[in-house]
Amino acid sequence: MFNDIGALEVIALAVLAVIVFGPEKLPKVIQDVSGFIRKVRAFSESAKEDIRSELGPEFKDFEFEDLNPRTFVRKQLMDNDDLGLNEIRSSFDLRKEMNEVADAVNGRESESVADVSATTPLSPNGSAAIGSSANGSSTIPDLLKKREKPVQPERPPFDADAT
Repeated sequence: MFNDIGALEVIALAVLAVIVFGPEKLPKVIQDVSGFIRKVRAFSESAKEDIRSELGPEFKDFEFEDLNPRTFVRKQLMDNDDLGLNEIRSSFDLRKEMNEVADAVNGRESESVADVSATTPLSPNGSAAIGSSANGSSTIPDLLKKREKPVQPERPPFDADAT
């Protein structure tokens, strides 16, 4: 709760408390405040126990911290694997995917491309036609093939009087 209060803030609050209450009354004020905090904690714990007893035995493991939306979502999604999220998370390897893309861009064959090329017919330029269909059209572009430069259209004439 007070994780963002630093040492300087605590010192400033202590100095302010000494100035406001005085050095004689400060120990009594600290005792009163700590007693009040204990009473509030005891009251909240007894209220929680009363609510649990009123809810019945089916809610005996009910935790009030689960009412926090962040805790609820974390508990439902991370601990419970009914959706198969752990399997999806373990099968997705971003580093492997990025290495495959980098190998394709740099013209090197990665292990997965080498495995596919052993069973896939080669295109005319020697690379594997991974997404080839029956009519010979490729669904995946060949990254090793150099692109032809598009034809640049003629520039319109410059008219200095029009501006």
